[in-house]
Amino acid sequence: MEILQIKDLSFKYPEAEKKALDCVNLSVRKGDFVLLCGESGCGKTTLLRLLKKEIAPFGEKTGEIIYNSVFEESDKNETSHTGFVGQNPDEQIVTDKVWHELSFGLENMGVEKSRIRSRVGEMASFFGIHNWYHSNTDELSGGQKQLLNLASVMVMNPDILLLDEPTSQLDPIAASDFIATLHKLNRETGLTVILVEHRLEEVFPVADKVITMHDGRILFFDEPKKVCKLMKGGPLEAGLPSAVRIFNALCEEGECPLTVRDGRNFIENYADKASACSIGKHTLKGEKAIEVKNLWFRYEKNLPDVITDLDFGVTEGEIVSILGGNGSGKTTMLNLLAGLDKPYKGKIKLFGKNINNYKGASLYRRNIALLAQNPKLVFQKDRVDDDFSAALKTMEIPVSEHKDLIEKTVRRFGVEQLLHRHPYDLSGGEQQKCALCKLLLTEPKILLLDEPTKGFDAQSKQTLAKMLTELKADGKTIVIVTHDVEFAAQISDRCALFFDGKIISDGTPNSFFSGNTFYTTAASRISRGVFKDTVLCEEVIRCCKGENV
Repeated sequence: MEILQIKDLSFKYPEAEKKALDCVNLSVRKGDFVLLCGESGCGKTTLLRLLKKEIAPFGEKTGEIIYNSVFEESDKNETSHTGFVGQNPDEQIVTDKVWHELSFGLENMGVEKSRIRSRVGEMASFFGIHNWYHSNTDELSGGQKQLLNLASVMVMNPDILLLDEPTSQLDPIAASDFIATLHKLNRETGLTVILVEHRLEEVFPVADKVITMHDGRILFFDEPKKVCKLMKGGPLEAGLPSAVRIFNALCEEGECPLTVRDGRNFIENYADKASACSIGKHTLKGEKAIEVKNLWFRYEKNLPDVITDLDFGVTEGEIVSILGGNGSGKTTMLNLLAGLDKPYKGKIKLFGKNINNYKGASLYRRNIALLAQNPKLVFQKDRVDDDFSAALKTMEIPVSEHKDLIEKTVRRFGVEQLLHRHPYDLSGGEQQKCALCKLLLTEPKILLLDEPTKGFDAQSKQTLAKMLTELKADGKTIVIVTHDVEFAAQISDRCALFFDGKIISDGTPNSFFSGNTFYTTAASRISRGVFKDTVLCEEVIRCCKGENV
């Protein structure tokens, strides 16, 4: 039975030149797990928000959105029967206590107290929240906050759950647990799930249907394995699960594997070629751009240390990726390197000079720049191009040179069409691209990037990887904090694991990821025991063909 129908739906934002959605037709059956994917800015988030009228964007809409008769009783029922979980866990939490957050929606619906206690208790037990039920919401990790958002929506017993990149700020383990929870809810309760996601590795195998969007239109809507074949050779193929990409590169026919287990079974046919494959070793020598010695930091005197005896160094022209769980201290480390926070013990040197000796704004003038997790913090003006001009004025660049510099920078990311838009009207991926462009206009020698691929589709990641490689060739030093293990494996000279306030291990991507069980790539899991130290799909494919990497 269909629970949702969309007929000839089009939507255009105010003052926009083109439609965000163009004649979308779609029907979703009750109990389906639907994955919605596509490049950044293709209309995924717009479509998802239009399905819940309380958060629908303002603009010109035509067409119909028809729900099952369960919504016809009252607006209150429509509100409760369609749940929504967004990208940023902090933006959806409205109370100070976990227990109050769980009951908040029911209280607003006027549900009686005894019923609230029963439903909240059941939901807290199901999600494993009972251990932190009385905690303050601002003390939770990113994974706990997102789980709380999901639970606070589920306590209202929705029939349709809409999720907009809910794992974008979660570490690999928390993201895997979150997707597993969604799958369990879908299978055990019959909940209809419509999920917008760029991290497809673990979602494709559990989805019933996959929608692929491009330029405001639906390209494909079918079962995952069929969509995988349809996407072969297209611009979105790079975002498919690793097992699918390896299969597509090696086979023309047959049923493609979706999971790590099936991918391993597939490549075992090539095990006899393992001896012909070897992984090249890469080393980088030069002066230190960043030196950290015996660093200690806490936010308040009576609070525990967040950074504990940290020793860390980055060579000029090196790209280093830092991975680790939510709340482990990675972002705090970046803030210390950027001079936004001050350690109470230890030293930080940039290009051999103590960070405390950079006076005034000299630290940020062609020396160092930080892209924070929330790209909105970068913007100060009502238009993207005005924000870019403001950055160049700060650098005392003549106004006559602004246009050429801006055009040259935005061309790298293909965001020319966004220059006249308000930064807050952009999608998450578009905001991230424009924020990074603004930082590059300041010509820093050191780039600190906190989750730079958040909200990026596979093609945008490739564009970013190409840009970072070019910046490295220009002598730039780049430190990346990320949960995106696939991107880190592709782009980095060195990867490190942050735990308990310090870096506990590091190495080249091949040695680092091959030694990890959970903080590793899907390609590494697929090829482990078949080929040695392969961590990228391209490496596995070449080894399967008997070629050296």
